[in-house]
Parts: sequence; C-alpha cells; structure tokens
Amino acid sequence: MTRLAVMDALELGDRSPSSLQELVGLPSNLLAHHLGVLEEAGLVVRRRSEGDRRRTYLTLASADASTGPAPTPLAVARVVFVCSANSARSQLAAALWAEASDVPVASAGTRPAESIADGARRVAERRHLALLSSTPTSLGDVTADGDFLVAVCDQAYEELASTSSPALHWSVPDPVRQGGDAAFDSAYLDLRRRVAAVAPRLVAS
Repeated sequence: MTRLAVMDALELGDRSPSSLQELVGLPSNLLAHHLGVLEEAGLVVRRRSEGDRRRTYLTLASADASTGPAPTPLAVARVVFVCSANSARSQLAAALWAEASDVPVASAGTRPAESIADGARRVAERRHLALLSSTPTSLGDVTADGDFLVAVCDQAYEELASTSSPALHWSVPDPVRQGGDAAFDSAYLDLRRRVAAVAPRLVAS
C-alpha cells in the first residue's frame, strides 16, 4: 500500500522524500526502503534540485508507471504554470494545457526574462503548438485568488513554497540552461506527459 500511495502521488507531481514521508506517515528508514525498491524497479527516478542543490525530488520514470483510475475531478478557477523566467517551460506547459483542457490557463515567472527563449519557439513550431503569450510575465501581475499553481521548475517551487504554496511541483530540467533543440524536445515531452496525467483530474469551477 505504501508503494501504491507513493506512485499515486507522483503521478500528479514530484515530491521530496520528506514530503512523501509526511504523506505516508512512515519513519524515514522505512520510506527509504520502499523508495529504493521503486527506484531499482525503474518506476521512479530521483533528481537533484536545480535550485537548492541540497534537495532531491522523486518523479515517475514514465507514463507507463501510472496506477489505477483517477479520482473525482477537482474544480478550479484557473491553472497557472510558473517557472523562474517564464521563457520556456511554463510557456510550453500552458500551451499544452490549452490543447488538453477547458480549464482556463496562464503562465508566469517569479523573475521573468525579457523574451521567450528561441528554443521554446522552435520546439513549439516543430510540434505545431501555439504559444499563448508573446512575452514573459511576472507572477505578481497574473496570479489571483483561486488559481491552481503548478511550479514547473525547482527554483520557482522553492521560492514559492513558503508563500504561494504551489498545488503541484514538476521538476522539469531547464532546457535553456542545457541548450540545444534536444533539451527543448525533452522538456516538451516531459510536460506533455504530465499535462496528460493531470488534465482529466481538474475541471473548471
């Protein structure tokens, strides 16, 4: 049951070991055993934070690792995808969400860049994905009461954890930092998988 609970939680978003410990209510040594079994089976992977390098997050290895039927959908006013610069990951996530769900969507950055990354524009063009914004936007200019925040980068999640409390955290590696079209394709595929998993669970309020 513990491993199923961990898998169910990770289907929606990434979690730190301490967050999973709080969720399942086990001592750290017992949880570490269960996580080790899941990692060895190739069902989950552990990533070091791109923000606070002392932290690690666990994520599903693939969509094939999902478990069971979805629960009753949650009604939300709007989904807002957040990353630090709002130049790539959050822009792509919002565009993918708009294709997958009728729930309103926006994107923003905690420290927005001056422009959308060229790599994000190129991968959107290759994938026939229509970006929703022409320039990055500050979270303070976008967020409103009732928004369902999804942090799609470690830095944004860690910045917001003590204030805005994102509903979900997706630890998607920064394609701008990595550089090259392959990194943006990887981010696109990761985000598409995550959007597909979460979109059926949310409905417009």
